[in-house]
Amino acid sequence: MHNLIKVIYILIIATVAAMAAPPAPNRVRCSAGREAGHPECCKWFDVREEIQDRLFNRSCGADVRKSIRIQWHDAIAFSHTGGLKSGGGADGSILAHAIELAYPANVGLSDIAERQRALALKHNVSFGDFIQFASAVGLSNCEGAPRLTFLAGRPNASRAADDGLGPAPWHSADTLLARMAHAGFAPHELVALLAGHSVATQQTVDASVAGTPLDSTPRTFDNAFFVETQARGTVCPGAALHKGEALSSSPHELRLQSDGALARDPRTAPTWKRFAEDQVEMARQFANAMAKLSVVGQDAASLVDCTDVVPR
Repeated sequence: MHNLIKVIYILIIATVAAMAAPPAPNRVRCSAGREAGHPECCKWFDVREEIQDRLFNRSCGADVRKSIRIQWHDAIAFSHTGGLKSGGGADGSILAHAIELAYPANVGLSDIAERQRALALKHNVSFGDFIQFASAVGLSNCEGAPRLTFLAGRPNASRAADDGLGPAPWHSADTLLARMAHAGFAPHELVALLAGHSVATQQTVDASVAGTPLDSTPRTFDNAFFVETQARGTVCPGAALHKGEALSSSPHELRLQSDGALARDPRTAPTWKRFAEDQVEMARQFANAMAKLSVVGQDAASLVDCTDVVPR
């Protein structure tokens, strides 16, 4: 009995010591026993838990898809060439300036913008940071998705981006490639970003069949999107084709006109075909392109890497 008590005592002491142990080297202790690589990252644990519960319901659902889309539409409103008027890139202006939500390319984003804005204000984080974090956390709920980089510290200052800078499903390959080039993206990077359509559905191209996926596995991040958009289109899920829609290979999937064009354009088709054949390479290039997108117009050197708060 004496030995048993001694063993129990030792276990209790060891447990208490472990609980009081300092964080690992180059780590800081946050609340609830969590650790991060920088003090600035600690607050994002609480943001993560709230958006998982209140925004995403810890699933790969509609608000995850909208969060990925709004990230792209916020960040891409930028031009390195000076040939176009633009906003500040990944600065959260789409949450700060309601006029952006009225632009045709941004239709369908008002509800997610309102919900994200409220949560960003509640947690006193910048709109630009919140948009990037929500996209990364949301995508982590989708099976097979890579972990996205999250850098924090964007200032909460922006001006409204001008109309015409966001991608739209009715845009031609020429229009999309030119727009992306103005923002600093090569054709293969545009195709990589479109891997986000692997978990996408449409709501507004044909509202009569809202929720129709763009591929056969909308809750799984895989390369089915690239495989299926290469197939010849013969049907549409609704009664007729709508603006921004092309014929699909399945009555249960909607094909965006822009996706169909890029799958067949000689400047993008080789990358499209490669992703259809190599899912690992697709995921790797998607993560890299999203990391680049997340700092468009920003001083990346001034931001803090808080990727460790993003779920694996």
